[in-house]
Amino acid sequence: MRHAGWITRLSLLTLAALSLGALLVPEVAATDPRAIGDVLARRLAPPLARDAAGAWHLLGTDEFGRDVFVRMMLAARLSLLVGIAGSLLAGGVGIVLGALAAWRGGAADRLTMAVADAMLAIPRLVLLLVCAALWSPGTATVVTVLALTGWMGVARLVRADVLGARGAPYVEAARALGAPSPRLLWRHVLPNALGSAVVAITLGVGSAILLESGLSFLGLGVQAPQPSWGNMIADGRDVIVTAPWVALAPGIAIILTVLSCTLLGDALRDRLAGERPVTIGERA
Repeated sequence: MRHAGWITRLSLLTLAALSLGALLVPEVAATDPRAIGDVLARRLAPPLARDAAGAWHLLGTDEFGRDVFVRMMLAARLSLLVGIAGSLLAGGVGIVLGALAAWRGGAADRLTMAVADAMLAIPRLVLLLVCAALWSPGTATVVTVLALTGWMGVARLVRADVLGARGAPYVEAARALGAPSPRLLWRHVLPNALGSAVVAITLGVGSAILLESGLSFLGLGVQAPQPSWGNMIADGRDVIVTAPWVALAPGIAIILTVLSCTLLGDALRDRLAGERPVTIGERA
């Protein structure tokens, strides 16, 4: 348990450091990380070195002379935003659809689960590529596509939890007291059925960041000159032998972020597993 606590704190510290860097570093940087200046004097400076113009670069510069660290922190704003927004929207859609399917039952339940099963049978990356190819690439498109292709797992988890909670004693007690069906679902059943969904949404942040990076790497996600970790890796593949830091820096940022989100999700799951359901008497 003590070991798990240290891992959780380290994950939180990593995410906090990335978030703080994303907010502050681009604002205090001496140059615009999107601007192309004196390419010959600044291009491909190695990490912890000065370029020909005398400027020092923590993680070096890319082939256009732009500071890799500052661009990576600017890209973190977008990658973290897309990951969190995409996972929250997908989770919200999944919670609503899964809860309604389990509560109403019948044809609504069968239809919702049939659609979810059909979409789960198709690899998510294929769905993302098709949707991204149909619409104009951009941040809004990526978030929308992530939400539309990521709700199925959460819906199944919520449906199972709602079905299990429908027959609980506190639900029967609320029904006997005359609670209307919508209030019974949203006020009493759903709050006790969200544990698995919360964990899935937390884990989904890392998955969304990976998918966004993949789309941006392929040119179907965030478009230049706005940097994201995915298109930064794509920019660095041409100089991967002579200047590996251009692609390695955003790649390591993706690994650290996804790993931290996964560890936090595991810790949250372990914590929620030890909590008991809240009864109607405790809500009063």
